[in-house]
Amino acid sequence: QVHLVESGGGSVQAGGSLRLSCVVSVYHYDYKRMAWFRQAPGKEREGVADIDLGGVRTSYADSVKGRFAISQDNAQNTVYLQMNDLTPEDTAMYYCAAALSPSAPLLPRYYNSWGQGTQVTVSS
Repeated sequence: QVHLVESGGGSVQAGGSLRLSCVVSVYHYDYKRMAWFRQAPGKEREGVADIDLGGVRTSYADSVKGRFAISQDNAQNTVYLQMNDLTPEDTAMYYCAAALSPSAPLLPRYYNSWGQGTQVTVSS
């Protein structure tokens, strides 16, 4: 199984930045792809960004392209989400997730393990 722990959330003003971290502990689990999702109150969980274990292929939701960047440090077993130019629409609980398939689409049902989430609040 894989254990995911997110951190780095907080409250910022519009235009500010945050960097989320996800530490991955893996026990007998062959995950191939990592992603960040978010869920705002009353809304469905949506994909934000994903990355393969080699750090070669990434993808982003249209709403965050050019502002967010996903990266990984395999030596530290950590996946990051750098978020710049934040807006109130980015306010949500952010979740780290792991998938078995290297080609998993950025959709919640393709991800097998989830962290507990870290809250991001952006004020105007």
